[in-house]
Amino acid sequence: MSSEGKKKKVAIAAVSSLILVVAAVAVIAGVSKSSGGAEAPQGETKQVSASMKAIQAMCQPTDYKEACVQSLETAGPNVTDPKELIKAGFNVAMKKISEAAEKSVTLKKLANDPRTSQALQNCKELMEYAIDDLQSSFDKLGEFDVSKLDEFLADLKTWLGAAITYQETCLDGFENATGDAGETMRKTLNATAMLTSNGLAMVSEFSTVLANLNLNFLNGNRRLLQEADVEVLGHGEFPLWMDPVKRRLLQAKVGSGLKPDLVVAKDGSGKYKTITEALKDIPLKSNNTFVLYIKEGIYREQVTFDKKMTHLVLVGDGPTKTRIVYNSNYVDGVNTFKTATVAVLGEHFFAKDIGFENDAGAIKHQAVALRVQSDFSVFYNCHMDGYQDTLYTHANRQFYRDCTISGTIDFIFGDAAVVFQNCKMLVRKPLDNQQCIVTAQGRKERRQASAIILQNCTITGDASYLPVKAKFRSFLGRPWKQYSRTIIMQSYIDDIIQPEGWLPWMGDFGLRTSFYTEFGNRGPGSSTARRVTWKGIKTITPQHATDFTAGKFLRGGTWIPKYGIPFTAGMVAV
Repeated sequence: MSSEGKKKKVAIAAVSSLILVVAAVAVIAGVSKSSGGAEAPQGETKQVSASMKAIQAMCQPTDYKEACVQSLETAGPNVTDPKELIKAGFNVAMKKISEAAEKSVTLKKLANDPRTSQALQNCKELMEYAIDDLQSSFDKLGEFDVSKLDEFLADLKTWLGAAITYQETCLDGFENATGDAGETMRKTLNATAMLTSNGLAMVSEFSTVLANLNLNFLNGNRRLLQEADVEVLGHGEFPLWMDPVKRRLLQAKVGSGLKPDLVVAKDGSGKYKTITEALKDIPLKSNNTFVLYIKEGIYREQVTFDKKMTHLVLVGDGPTKTRIVYNSNYVDGVNTFKTATVAVLGEHFFAKDIGFENDAGAIKHQAVALRVQSDFSVFYNCHMDGYQDTLYTHANRQFYRDCTISGTIDFIFGDAAVVFQNCKMLVRKPLDNQQCIVTAQGRKERRQASAIILQNCTITGDASYLPVKAKFRSFLGRPWKQYSRTIIMQSYIDDIIQPEGWLPWMGDFGLRTSFYTEFGNRGPGSSTARRVTWKGIKTITPQHATDFTAGKFLRGGTWIPKYGIPFTAGMVAV
């Protein structure tokens, strides 16, 4: 490599390191500039000046510039070594997150209201998720590879977006709670929300940062990693790293005598009769695929697949035969976040031929069947059944293929970057005073890389709803958060959907800032002639529509095909 090339590589690494520091400090860190700092010794003046110049350039695209400069100064204003900056930033961030978590514990001890106590416990858990994500991003940095810059930035955007989601989930838990703990937590997280937003701005507007740092040479010296650069495996193909037994296990019916890593069976033919018992045998933080086969049966239990359970595969005997069912719900005093029958947290999770259900019933209001925050998670030929809040696509990148989701109110909700392909959404009969909404997307920040995307799906009613569809109105979605984003394209929309299509959440909240669009749909409910005319209702071009396909939006060609399921990277042929 030439000396010029080496200089450029070092410069790029420095920029990437600074971005990581921003990300580190941003994630719920709550950092503020310490007062009364001593003036730098004379010999350090140039070093501090160079550091400040870089900090100001990095902060230029942000919405909260003063908070940005102060946070980066605290991360290490006298340090120019990128590795030391990273170390300082991550240490400060994790220290402050831990302090925030401890504060929630202290408040929990003072809380008299059970719902408030639950919310505070959830906040502590969510802070820990943020710390884990922060540590993961540090661990995954490794040697910076300029050819993978786009992939690197996509990861950072996802993780920072998830951090914002975790903060919002913490605060959502105080709805209908008594006392002032909720307001105290809101004030605590107010400054951290600004810093998280700043970190996301710097990553999202990286080209602006480069221009401010006079590093425009990147435009001509790096090759973007596009879908064409990735070998997309076809239906039925598997990567070489997957051993033959597991390859056949995923491809064939499990009951044909192939041996998975662990078997759960109600009839006693497996190692365990319950999924909960089997959890202790699942390896933690593993890079190897681990297959858990759950034989036919109804498993009445509440299950959490921990964040440390990575590369886990769940295989059942079919979504109507292998079913995990529970009835936790909001009316009985459980916050929505914790009502899930099954919660999936660890990255690279794959489920096939399984049903997830919350059978609490419509009268119990929020009752989640499945909550997913697993990054790079895939669900194939699965059913998610419930009423209100059936499927909580909480955070990170998710893909659903050939699945069926049923419910009444907001039955697909959350803030993940999620694509549903060839899925069926079934509206069920609600309570007499209710109307039905298919989606409620929860994007709070305009730069978050999240959306609910339905491609080549079917939106219709189930057997309980179709006879009474004239009585109970149904809508495509409503804006749960300010920048709610939902795309429905190339899908069949039945006549159960009202002509106006979309429903307000509360007054004019989110109507101007949301992003809702329908493209290339069909069916009696697909006409957009009488749709609402909010500013947030968008018309997109075919070229723009491709940006919301699984290949581009999720960079799905790099990770979805490894499971050997049907997958279309771009627009589908309908």
